Amino acid sequence: MSTYDSSESRSTLKIFAGFGCFVAVLVGGGIYFGRESGREDDPTPTKEQVSPSQAKLPKAEPVEGTPKPEDPFNFNPEPVAPEKDTVAPDDPEQVLADLGMGLQELSPTSLLKKIAESLEQGDFEKAAMIIGREALDEKHLEALRKLASSGEFRLHAQNPITEIGELEPNRRVRWSLNLESDLGERIYFDLLRNRFGKWGVEKITIPAKKIAPESPTTTVEVEDSLGITHAFLQAVLAQRFDDAKEFVDPSLVSDAKIAGLCIIFEEAKYRLRENKPLRAMFNREQTAGFIAHVQDELGEKAADFGVTVKRSSSAESWKVTEINLDSLLADYANRVAGGDVYYTPLIQNPEGGDTLILYFGFDEDLLTQRTQKQLNIVAALLKLDPEKKLTLSGHTDSLGSDSYNTTLSSKRAEGVKTYLLNRGVPNAQIVTLAEGESKPRLPNQTETGEDNPTGRRANRRTEIYLDF
Repeated sequence: MSTYDSSESRSTLKIFAGFGCFVAVLVGGGIYFGRESGREDDPTPTKEQVSPSQAKLPKAEPVEGTPKPEDPFNFNPEPVAPEKDTVAPDDPEQVLADLGMGLQELSPTSLLKKIAESLEQGDFEKAAMIIGREALDEKHLEALRKLASSGEFRLHAQNPITEIGELEPNRRVRWSLNLESDLGERIYFDLLRNRFGKWGVEKITIPAKKIAPESPTTTVEVEDSLGITHAFLQAVLAQRFDDAKEFVDPSLVSDAKIAGLCIIFEEAKYRLRENKPLRAMFNREQTAGFIAHVQDELGEKAADFGVTVKRSSSAESWKVTEINLDSLLADYANRVAGGDVYYTPLIQNPEGGDTLILYFGFDEDLLTQRTQKQLNIVAALLKLDPEKKLTLSGHTDSLGSDSYNTTLSSKRAEGVKTYLLNRGVPNAQIVTLAEGESKPRLPNQTETGEDNPTGRRANRRTEIYLDF
């Protein structure tokens, strides 16, 4: 046999030997696994383990009471009761710890409506989540919980949400939720707008003491620059002179100006505008300025005026120090006085301060319905303090003799006095003067010597000097 044949035979032998080993491994493994499947602890015997006699026996029925083996593919475990929380779900401390940054909305009204809806549903935790961690503390949460759990949280039907005004131009504003109750409770929300134009709650104020709106009071629910300005204007709108006076610096804002503002608001039926009623011009640590926007009784835009408030230090209260009525008086003249800008209830006194003024028709000393309304306000002011004094100064235009005009001016002053006496003002509080035509407000004639009806109209008057 050649070398080539011998090598080929050895190679063939190796292949058969390898294949034999592979078969042996397979057979051995099958025997091993077959035995494993039939081990004593396996309840299912193999076919080879069942004897012929056993195979012929009928299938044994299970003995009654013997538990059936569980099917691992149809396992239904008994329900396990969850562990009880050790902290109540409405605990303010726990809620505060779980709060996030709060909800952001494009519209302040949308944000406040969601807060209100949560409280109406009794879910104070949801309301707290909308408000956010930064604006709340445990006292706020407890107050919200009481409101929500009372079941009586209801918004005012006609005026549920109110914009109070701006704290910072175009960035920080104050709104309120107004509750349906006899006391007129409010919850105040200071909102901050982020760089994406969305509003979130920065601060919440829940006043502890509730006062009926019609009850005279100097209580301020939010004691900052905006809060004082808002409270002052609300007192003026309600014709509460004594309350309004508590919010001003008397050395800078006269009683006559406060009374005049009350008269203007009453006669022209002004009220603060619903949209941006108070806009901040500036709001610094010790001084702030706001523009007050008013609308007429039909809700149409009317006019505006400026209010400045100051304080000497952060520990002192804010006071109204200036009221600029120029724009408001011009609108008032158009609405009430037929466009006559001089026909105003408030004028600058040449001797300083402000003076209230009443006007009369030509050669008349009778009080019109309009002047009677004005005097009702003055009478209420005088009755607040028996020590207050009032000087009534009667005037006429230049038509007629000096003696006639002096008499007529006296009748005008005395007519005002009589009305006040009938309103309950003591005689000792009133002083009258008859000035005749000696102190005109405006020229009775033009520069060319012609008659000046507008000037004469402004001169037929009685001025009221409030010595408060």
